[in-house]
Amino acid sequence: MTIPPSEQVQLVAYLVAKPGQEQALADAITAIVPDVLKEPGCLAYSAHVSREKPGTIVMYEIWQDQAALDTHAKAAAFTGLAAQFDRLLGEPLRIDLLRRIG
Repeated sequence: MTIPPSEQVQLVAYLVAKPGQEQALADAITAIVPDVLKEPGCLAYSAHVSREKPGTIVMYEIWQDQAALDTHAKAAAFTGLAAQFDRLLGEPLRIDLLRRIG
């Protein structure tokens, strides 16, 4: 069954590294990408570093549905990363949930 793009869950997540933790954050995120891409319902999961705000990693994700995103939040790859947030992040994780309109 194909889920129409308007029903998929797209999101942009912003992870801002603590000073001195920029590379460690980038390494921790890139390490989980291959595993996350194998998760059921993961349609896209890509990491980018901001050109305008050094030390900020921007994630672009597409999930088949909310259930797939909820499962990802409990999966080992993400929970392992999240366990490092106190050490790596200088600001709380920010997520913008999106719905495709065109």
